[in-house]
Amino acid sequence: MNSRLVALGFLVLLTVSACGQGAAGQAPVPSMTTLRGGASAAATVPPAVLDPCALLGPQDRSTAGIAVLGVAKEINGARACDWTVPATFGVTITVDERNGLKDLEVARKTATRIKVGDREALKVADANAADGTCAILLGMGEKASVQIDVSNTNFTDTPLACERAVKVAGLAEPKLP
Repeated sequence: MNSRLVALGFLVLLTVSACGQGAAGQAPVPSMTTLRGGASAAATVPPAVLDPCALLGPQDRSTAGIAVLGVAKEINGARACDWTVPATFGVTITVDERNGLKDLEVARKTATRIKVGDREALKVADANAADGTCAILLGMGEKASVQIDVSNTNFTDTPLACERAVKVAGLAEPKLP
């Protein structure tokens, strides 16, 4: 019973915090914690409660070369978090509770099926456009998905954008339900 209260308390903190930030005058809320038995709190979080800013903790951001905090936002009614590394690149993670991988409209010529961890995913990039953008779409059940978009600031080097997107997807994927 006590572990349920801890998990419930964590979920409440997770939903009221924005990108790991506490309210004014409060200490920052950790983006992810480990519960008793080593289980990640995100493993029990349904998509409707999943905070996209919590998908990249401080160590994850460091690994991905992101030295800034995420900014919560909304994209087409879906929760998102945006990290912008000045003069380098930006990452946006969007949690879509309405569309699974099969529901997403993706141009077939730009999408490649991949796996991130044990999860089915799509890598979406137009090599011919060479616009420095790449997206990894992760399935999260039949009716939900997470989209990781990377854009290089100079809008060149699509392979580098995809390398960054795959890295961020690999860091976020274990935290998904």
